[in-house]
Amino acid sequence: MTVRHIFSIALLSISLLLPTYSSAEIHTLSSAINKAGRQRMLTQRIIATYCQIGQDITSQKSQRQLTAAINLFEEQLGELKEYRPSGKIHKQLQHVTKLWQPLQKIAREPVDRSKAEELRLLAEDALKASHRVVIMLQDESSTKQGELVNISGRQRMLSQRLSNLYMLQSWGFGSSEYTDDYSRALNEFKGALTELRSSDLSTETIKQKLNKARMEFGMFERSSHHKNGEYIPLMIKMSADKLLVLMNDVTQLYEQLESSEDDLAALDIKKKN
Repeated sequence: MTVRHIFSIALLSISLLLPTYSSAEIHTLSSAINKAGRQRMLTQRIIATYCQIGQDITSQKSQRQLTAAINLFEEQLGELKEYRPSGKIHKQLQHVTKLWQPLQKIAREPVDRSKAEELRLLAEDALKASHRVVIMLQDESSTKQGELVNISGRQRMLSQRLSNLYMLQSWGFGSSEYTDDYSRALNEFKGALTELRSSDLSTETIKQKLNKARMEFGMFERSSHHKNGEYIPLMIKMSADKLLVLMNDVTQLYEQLESSEDDLAALDIKKKN
């Protein structure tokens, strides 16, 4: 393992509060869907942490988280390109790369409030392009497990989308677009939780995690309804990060479920032979 990989894994475990990974290689479609889905989340996390720094909300920790998000996006983009070195998906990844360049440039510079909305617009374009990669991989998988990895992975993105929209508003950006997007993200998160819990493929372990996520989401939703223009960004950040960790765990479990079923199918074939 290279020094670069060790550094990235350390940043991931300390600053992003997500599980570590022993290998950067992508071996299965479900793993590719998971990583491509995590790219969506990172576009939103970059905005959230950028706004946190601007408002001096745990600024040193937020700076580490911002740096980690940028580095992880670039690392995973390289891994996805290696996984698909040609074809339609690779072409889409090239499009993501083109959109990523101006986004990461601003994100790496000192935080400037006048750049926040420009950064968000760039992140929106990168989010849409990254989501397209996930859908292309899911279509290629054509399995229910692949779909669930996508849906649960998208919950990670929504947790950070809710966080960045709240941070923008607490920083004084009062666009009605942000309010509408926030309400939409709340409803999408809630609906996806219900869909995941009702799936026949959701194990008891997964359902337990989803129940914890539902409880945390309920607290998040209640806390985010501020009164008289009062904002509590630190509490919202902490709650959104808890949702991120829970939904990342769920996504990993769905990915492992697919791998387990693939292994069982292979074993069954060997027995027949």
